[in-house]
Amino acid sequence: MLHFSRWKTILIWFVVLVAVLIAAPNLLSDRQLERLPSWVPHDRVALGGDLQGGTHVLFAIEKADIVRERLESTVADVRAKLRQGNIRYTGLTGNDQTVTVKITDPAQIQAAVDTLKSLVVSTKAGLFGGSTQNLDLQQAEGGQLTLQISDAAIISGMAAAQAQSLEVVRRRVADMGSENFTVQPEGSDRIDVEALGAVDPERLKNILNEPAKLSVRMIDESMTGQEALAGRWPATSEILYSLDDPPVPYLVDRADFITSKNIVDVQSKVDAQTQAVSITYKLDAEGTERLAQRTRQNIGRHLAIIFDDQVMAAPLINAPILDGAGAIPVSFTEEGGRDLALMLRAGALPATLTTVEERTVSPALGSESARAGLVAGIVAAILVIGLMFGFYRGLGLIAALSLLLNLIVILAVLSLIGATLTLPGIAGIVLIMGMAVDANVLIYERIREEAKSGRPFFQAIEHGYSKAIMTILDANVTIFIAAVILYFLGNHAVRGFAITLAAGILTTVFTAVTLTRWIVVTWLHRRHPKHLPKDVRTGIFDRANIRFMGIRRYTFTASAALSIAAMIGFATVGMHLGIDFAGGSIVEVKAKQGAADPDDIRDRLGDLNLGDISVRRLGDPASALIQLESQGGGENAEQSAITLVRDELGDDYDFRRVEVVGPAISGELTKAATLGVLASLAVILIYIWMRFEWQFAVGAIIATLHDIILVLGLFVLTGMDFNLTSVAALLTIIGYSLNDTVVVYDRLRENLQRYRKMPLPILIDATINQTLSRTVLTAATTMLALLALSLFGGEVIRSFAFVMLIGVAMGTFSSIYIAAPVLIVFKLRPDAFDNDQDRNAAEPGTKTGNPAI
Repeated sequence: MLHFSRWKTILIWFVVLVAVLIAAPNLLSDRQLERLPSWVPHDRVALGGDLQGGTHVLFAIEKADIVRERLESTVADVRAKLRQGNIRYTGLTGNDQTVTVKITDPAQIQAAVDTLKSLVVSTKAGLFGGSTQNLDLQQAEGGQLTLQISDAAIISGMAAAQAQSLEVVRRRVADMGSENFTVQPEGSDRIDVEALGAVDPERLKNILNEPAKLSVRMIDESMTGQEALAGRWPATSEILYSLDDPPVPYLVDRADFITSKNIVDVQSKVDAQTQAVSITYKLDAEGTERLAQRTRQNIGRHLAIIFDDQVMAAPLINAPILDGAGAIPVSFTEEGGRDLALMLRAGALPATLTTVEERTVSPALGSESARAGLVAGIVAAILVIGLMFGFYRGLGLIAALSLLLNLIVILAVLSLIGATLTLPGIAGIVLIMGMAVDANVLIYERIREEAKSGRPFFQAIEHGYSKAIMTILDANVTIFIAAVILYFLGNHAVRGFAITLAAGILTTVFTAVTLTRWIVVTWLHRRHPKHLPKDVRTGIFDRANIRFMGIRRYTFTASAALSIAAMIGFATVGMHLGIDFAGGSIVEVKAKQGAADPDDIRDRLGDLNLGDISVRRLGDPASALIQLESQGGGENAEQSAITLVRDELGDDYDFRRVEVVGPAISGELTKAATLGVLASLAVILIYIWMRFEWQFAVGAIIATLHDIILVLGLFVLTGMDFNLTSVAALLTIIGYSLNDTVVVYDRLRENLQRYRKMPLPILIDATINQTLSRTVLTAATTMLALLALSLFGGEVIRSFAFVMLIGVAMGTFSSIYIAAPVLIVFKLRPDAFDNDQDRNAAEPGTKTGNPAI
């Protein structure tokens, strides 16, 4: 245990060296990075949009568009098939996913059924065989035929639309000039877009929302649009409206002869004299031939240039267009013309993309958040290292070195997996600074106890490490489980926190059980100390003889009263749900001149009929935070509200942060958060049940519920928004609380095996006093890190840090006054731990007296 072979030593420091090389680019400037040799990794951890500015938008593919397109194509196919077979029919209509038609001649009903059966196409469903029908044909009395479009056909259409939309969206975003962006699928019907840097979110959404389907048809000049509205028009035509205000109705043919697929190139052109905007186009060979043929046959008639089911232009055909090129005058601004040309060049979307979530951060706010996170990290490191040095001196410096190497390894892991560092991710790293030294404290205190029991110092180190390792693993598993579950239920920012927290837990275990041990063993072999250094000052806790269980009835009563009060407040007053769960919008603005005026903002926005509006000034007098309630009109209503706010305040304020969550996303996040918390609790407690006796698991459950209830009560009391970062804080508090509880339980189990006849309350007191130094030091380092984050981490992360700070204090309390006393209630007995390996009260050569009480 105290010997490291040469190969093991080489392997440990090889891992550290590789980690330094991988992490180094993150600490170098661009110019320094260019000077590095090519064999050195050059990849850096990417900064998220909340640290460098950018826009993250989640789009949903409109299912209604897919259903409508499939319905229209089915109706057209039925019409074509029946006409081709000279079958007389009437009442051909389509509604939702159902097409109905009546065959007028009874003698032709069977012929119609046979003809339409060719439309009932079976498609393969999945990789392992099986098939589904796109249409279901049914026959009723009186010649009525019904074709039902299957749900499988719609699902297949949604999947195809998502795949096609991904490429179109990538081309559009790239054509906007964005270089640092990602486009990826989300689920089965959504597209996730993130563009970093200075991005105009309104322009981005406008360009990506529109399908931009361009087609060319002929105007049906058998009657005017107004006449068609007043009467009946031919079945081969339909009414479409122009883009004008007010819109003008046009009667146009249903059949397209030019579509977006025929367009080779599109550019926007502005007349230098009249400033009129037009769109120049170039068609492919097929489109050129079709346009030439139609214009040659219809001189004197009008074309209908249709953009997303609206007539964009209706030019008169004066002469045949033979070269497949021309210009279309449009009533757009110069910027609007450029964006129209951009969309047409990128290709048409198969369906409308509706914005269901938006999170935008300005580059200025991103830079401020990054600086604040860095300052908080530096302050947290100084405080934690200072505390460890104050209590452990030389061993504290070893812990400090381990902490710094741990941060380098975390940075290397994040670089290696291509993780994105977000502001909550920085919070996770700061939190790890406080929690990482816990492993060192556990080991050092074990070594000190073993040395105090009379073992030679080298044996004390060996036994200290061997006994502490399983406790370290048990304690960190709980937080790791919480981090993993948090990753799967969170959004981009929260996932950043989960990744850094999980990576930090893994690297902490690595540095504690390998790197720190190697340093201690090397020090032992070179200095040959005979006893624990005298400057270790945690012995002050040895004189603690606190009768914790003596006041357990009072703490139980007080905790129960607070929990009941919290539940009553939760049931009556309720928490103030943030936009993640209630929907709505949050906007942070900064006055371009002078201080922000919340009353003026509230009055100006109050005239827009946006419902309840909350406005408060932030720490910076020039900044204010605006919160809008959910608009209740679906996803588009939320976006319309933000557009109105931008138009109203844009001249006087800069928009630094905008978050919009529609009803669909808020409902899903609520469900995911609830399931995530329950799953996290279930998995963690099953693990504790497997590692300990059932009484321990019950105690952990009660202590955890106590912490959850009181944290929720804190939200009720303070009125803070409860959002996804609150869920992240809650899960982390659960993990930390169980971490603390596991350390106490692990020592209690050991004492139960050693002192079988000692009364349980006295034994629990002895156990808590034995682990008191670890409990106090770990809570202190963690709370110091969180205090630094709360004070210096910036406005965005402050509430998260505050909740974590209170939660850590609650978790420390519950591990002592809730989790342990529950074992007395359930009459835990030492003989529950009898087994063949624990027959002896103590190992040979150790003291077997009662612990100090």
